[in-house]
Amino acid sequence: MQNLFAFHQAKEANYQLSLDQIASDFEPNLNSMEVQDKPALKKQRTEATKLFEKNFAQTQKVEGEEKIHTSVNQAFTLYQQREKKDFDYFRKNLVTDSEKIFHSYISILNLAIAFVEAAKADKKGIHTNLLNNPWLLALSANETLRKESLRLNKDWSNNFDQVRLWFRDIIKEDEEYLRYTDKKTLSAEEDKKFANHLFKRIILGKTAVNDFFEEEVLRWAEDKEIVKGMMEKTLKTFDGQTKSIRLQELSLNWEDDVDFISRLFETAAHLEPAHQELIANNTRNWEVERLALTDRVIVELAIAELITFPNIPVKVTINEYIELSKEYSTPKSRQFINGILDVISKELTAKGILKKSGRGLIDNK
Repeated sequence: MQNLFAFHQAKEANYQLSLDQIASDFEPNLNSMEVQDKPALKKQRTEATKLFEKNFAQTQKVEGEEKIHTSVNQAFTLYQQREKKDFDYFRKNLVTDSEKIFHSYISILNLAIAFVEAAKADKKGIHTNLLNNPWLLALSANETLRKESLRLNKDWSNNFDQVRLWFRDIIKEDEEYLRYTDKKTLSAEEDKKFANHLFKRIILGKTAVNDFFEEEVLRWAEDKEIVKGMMEKTLKTFDGQTKSIRLQELSLNWEDDVDFISRLFETAAHLEPAHQELIANNTRNWEVERLALTDRVIVELAIAELITFPNIPVKVTINEYIELSKEYSTPKSRQFINGILDVISKELTAKGILKKSGRGLIDNK
């Protein structure tokens, strides 16, 4: 959704750049020895601009060899080149941005291990309970984590001074940690509870550590919740007998997920005119361009999912995009998105465009 939003903004910028290119074509040539007919140039610029705007929807080149037609056609070419470049960039970003979630997950696991190393180096306190925490020891011994850390270069060796400061200013001042470290004997449940606290409240809580990730990771506000879920699942895999822990994967089938997000983005980014008209016809006479961009993107993605993935039930798709509208759009958007998608899905079904098939999918429900 964010990449499609950014792509739409890029398209608007490219449109303005094309208009600017036309305007520059009809600027007086200050280096010319001939007298410049400014009123005529202004008239030509106005005519070329109108011609570009008139033919833009079809990105249809205009016939003729005169200066106006040449300028308009060059503006079309400029727009198309920039749009393709932006589309390729954002489509590629879909995958790389998603993969960065796993990078953050590995980085945070390593940060917990780095805190243990900071505790070992601290001469002003006794941190025996932290050093012997079975969950953290299991992470330190995890071979998969070691390999992924090397592959992604996500350890904290180059930023260990920062780790020391966080350990001193945050962990050593944390009330839960002070209670934990003062206990003479600990149950497995108490060790597990502190491991959870370390990740949820210290690393991913409202601390300077979280602020660090907000600055370093562009989409941390969204990624954080996914990382937190992965952390919770990781801690639950701890085996008390083998003292081992199992890392989580970002996806059970990454290739399928990459195919899904790529096809969804491509279809939504190049939604057919008929489907754009379907949006316009069901928004109480609003033009598509007048919709709030966030709502427009949500509707476009929902239509793309409805028509591209026959194995996803209609209700599932609609509910997912209602949730997106609740999270990212205005308070009234939920009802708007619900209403328009319900009507559009019925129209697509009536026209035979929406055909759902697969296990548990009967009569397009």
